[in-house]
Amino acid sequence: MTQLLSARVGLITPEMKQAAAAEGVDPEFIRAGIAEGTIVIPKNRLRRGIRICAVGRGLRTKVNALIGTSSDRDDPVMEAGKIETAVAAGADAIMDLSTGGDIDGMRRLSLEKSVVPMGSVPIYQAGIEAIDRRGSIVQMEPEDMFAAIEKQAAAGIDFMAIHCALNFEVVERLQKTGRVTDVVSRGGAFLTGWMLHNRQENPLYEQFDRVLAILKEYDVTLSLGDAIRPGCTADSLDGSQVQGLLVAGELVARAREAGVQVMVEGPGHVPLHHVETTILLQKQLCRQAPYFVLGTLATDVAPGYDHITAAVGGALAGAAGADFLCYVTPAEHLGLPTEEDVREGVFAARIAAHAADIAKGVPGAQEWDRQMARARAAGDLSAQAGLALNPDKVRCYLQKEGAGELCTLCGDDCALKLAAAYFQEQAG
Repeated sequence: MTQLLSARVGLITPEMKQAAAAEGVDPEFIRAGIAEGTIVIPKNRLRRGIRICAVGRGLRTKVNALIGTSSDRDDPVMEAGKIETAVAAGADAIMDLSTGGDIDGMRRLSLEKSVVPMGSVPIYQAGIEAIDRRGSIVQMEPEDMFAAIEKQAAAGIDFMAIHCALNFEVVERLQKTGRVTDVVSRGGAFLTGWMLHNRQENPLYEQFDRVLAILKEYDVTLSLGDAIRPGCTADSLDGSQVQGLLVAGELVARAREAGVQVMVEGPGHVPLHHVETTILLQKQLCRQAPYFVLGTLATDVAPGYDHITAAVGGALAGAAGADFLCYVTPAEHLGLPTEEDVREGVFAARIAAHAADIAKGVPGAQEWDRQMARARAAGDLSAQAGLALNPDKVRCYLQKEGAGELCTLCGDDCALKLAAAYFQEQAG
């Protein structure tokens, strides 16, 4: 049985117990959340020895990192290094988005190297292979799409972004309303081009039951890909985005009925005054399914700093109810990320996730900050480094300063020291 079907009949699986231990909650809380669809555990039944990660309501906000080869840079060793870097920085999950070189070989390497859940986007491989075999993406056959899903599920992929919520109603709405950036989702662009060229409905929507049958067999978690997410703040909350959410909500219900765990992907570029509305709308229309947001990027004008842009929006999105943040690196919109870009992207997303957890009242989140505050008040540098999100960076600064002081800005005028001295004097 899948995790969802097990939860529905009252069974607490080993994965549920592991997730509960990691979150500091009762296993029954995890089971009940999975049963109602507000929590998912992305884990292919074939995977072994991975760190269990539960995503959803009442749990710590999770962070996802992206890796993968491309036609511009086909270096599996580099991508394997990025996986290790992302996991070491605290990523809860990885997605292999390879579109170049030996895609199957890169996926095998990714699954071997990753100790956290691994995701993928099967339409990427189907599209690239259609170019190789037939000359263009629009020459894809529906069978190519399902073959890619089956192949990747059988390989052990734990969760898949599949753009099933894209249909002609959504495309027509997009054409009528118009956008500044049209379609920025690569998978969405592949399918939109295919649909318009072939004048056929999206097979992943039209044959959704077939998608579910494959995922159910391997207990792969479905991530309903956001094919028409806004690619700039001006396109946020337009008609096509809302239409896509309506379709996604219908598919969430069908996935749950089939016994398949499901979460929903979201935008994208979202101005801050739209973030809460976006999250609440998704939760309402998509039956409280876990929300996996790609950012969110709060402004369009910060290339080179988009990890910060995404952290600003991601913190607000998480506080409003988003459950899973996909990192954005400094290289976003500019080029392929390096290992250092990956590290910076993960830490930025983790800052946003933790800030959201404090706002949501996730157990243990505020206590972590309280412990850091106590360590600062006590002048305990070792404890401060150990409690830091990135202990290595703190220790590096300490070594550079060489004076044994964590903060040298104030020197002898340190506010904490001065206040402590006067409090001690009053106590004496």
